[in-house]
Amino acid sequence: MSTVIAAIQMGAYISIVKIVVFLISIFAWLPLITWINEDTEKVNTDIQKWTTIIFLAGVLGALIWLIMPIFIIGLPIYIIAVGTSAVLYIMHRNSIVDEYEKILTVNHIKSLMTNEEKLIEQASKGLVFVTANNNKVPAPLPKTAEFSGFKTSQDFFSDAIWRRVSDVALTPASQQYHVHFIIDGVMEKQEPLERDEAEHFIRYLKNLGDLDVEEKRKPQTGRFSVVKDGLSYVWEVTSAGTTAGEQIKLKRRTGQSLFKLPDLGLTASQLEQFQSLRDGPKGVFIVSGPKKNGVTSTLYALMQNNDPFLNNINILEKNPIAEMANITQVVYSLSDTGTTSYAEKFQFMLRTDPDIIGVEYCEKKEIARLACSAGRDKKPTYVTMESNSVNEAIGKWMQLIGDRNAAINYLVGVSNQRLIRKLCEHCREPYEPNKDMLKKFNIPAEKVKQFYRPGQVKHTKRGKPIRCEYCQGTGFLGREAIFESIILDNETRKLLKQAKSTADIANILRHARMLYLQDQAIRKVAAGQTSINEVVRALSGQQNAARRKTSEKAS
Repeated sequence: MSTVIAAIQMGAYISIVKIVVFLISIFAWLPLITWINEDTEKVNTDIQKWTTIIFLAGVLGALIWLIMPIFIIGLPIYIIAVGTSAVLYIMHRNSIVDEYEKILTVNHIKSLMTNEEKLIEQASKGLVFVTANNNKVPAPLPKTAEFSGFKTSQDFFSDAIWRRVSDVALTPASQQYHVHFIIDGVMEKQEPLERDEAEHFIRYLKNLGDLDVEEKRKPQTGRFSVVKDGLSYVWEVTSAGTTAGEQIKLKRRTGQSLFKLPDLGLTASQLEQFQSLRDGPKGVFIVSGPKKNGVTSTLYALMQNNDPFLNNINILEKNPIAEMANITQVVYSLSDTGTTSYAEKFQFMLRTDPDIIGVEYCEKKEIARLACSAGRDKKPTYVTMESNSVNEAIGKWMQLIGDRNAAINYLVGVSNQRLIRKLCEHCREPYEPNKDMLKKFNIPAEKVKQFYRPGQVKHTKRGKPIRCEYCQGTGFLGREAIFESIILDNETRKLLKQAKSTADIANILRHARMLYLQDQAIRKVAAGQTSINEVVRALSGQQNAARRKTSEKAS
């Protein structure tokens, strides 16, 4: 009897509630082991290591819990053992996966509380992407690599379009991608992109441009469009491999409506000169300037100054910047390099007997002499040439032709140009110019009461910048060219044939009353169209190039 009573008393220590709690905890731990076993394989990490850690943590925690005389203390020890091992694994797996695959982060928790449609709506900035094949791209499913690229693209192009970006460079570094915008011809460094984010972004761009996503070494070029507020922005994407990773360049393509003579920045007298080329003497006209200073845009404008319905207009070029209606654009591409030369392609184009001719990159004797022959045949011929001034372009032209008389006889005129940024009329600030500076540039002080400069960015009481809504705080809005140009007359031709140096050519042009770039630039400063600092920036390249050439000759 005493034995039965003792057994009943011992049974009083067994709690059904405690057993249930213990079993629930164990059964909650088993799915965790299963999930980690599957997840380690999915994220490509050490399966055996992490499965063993979680298993041992659960076993050890359970043993301590059973041995512990006080049940309520053993429970948190078990939870801490299993929970700590689970947290360590989550931290590890989050460090090796992409942002959209991370779990228990702030963004992940927010995504759990938001439906997929809401996520897409939040990611979208009102942009529609259109592929190279003119197909609209639907928003991808959230929590995918494609959605990550879509979200970055929405943010990126929304900002780029608002800020009037013309070119973008994505350059790989060790853990990031450096981002540079070109706005009105000036490069601005942006916040870098993390490498994972940048790679998803690049993949999305390459899909838009119909490029081979897996090809990361050979150069590729494609196009796509971004539609915002009913306006379509065409972008050209170029990818190329580097030792650090894949490099991407984006270039916004402009429409042909921009290439009209009145929109280039010509003065009234220069505009009259350029327009007179359509009906004036026929021959070669040289459009010159340093690279990236709008020379091709001027060439396009001169070509479109002629009636394409009355004339057969042909232009030979390597890198078209736009399509021109009713003008035959003959492109010298990479596929031509193995079969024909640029000069041979030009000669083939001339055999079609065009009425008006244009040719880019007139930098070799064969091209220049073919153009000169077209000029001799009284065909309006427009050529582009890299040069820092009109006098330098004329000297270069005579050297390429080899025959001074032929070079000058069939030359109608020459222009040289620089692109300068225009001051934003909404936020520019007037100031009284220094009299010594006016004297330096031969500007009568009584004629100029004030110059203008970019407006200063204002700030709120809390220090937040208030940027101009038109220029986004840059102080400049758009660009135009400044030109020095001349149409040759018989007297000037006669003198040029006798010139023995570039200095002689410069004196002859000055005698012919040609205003040089600096003269034209100061006129725009006095008119409030640009700032003196912008002129110095734009023209300093010319001076530096001249110094380099002088030092090369001296050496």
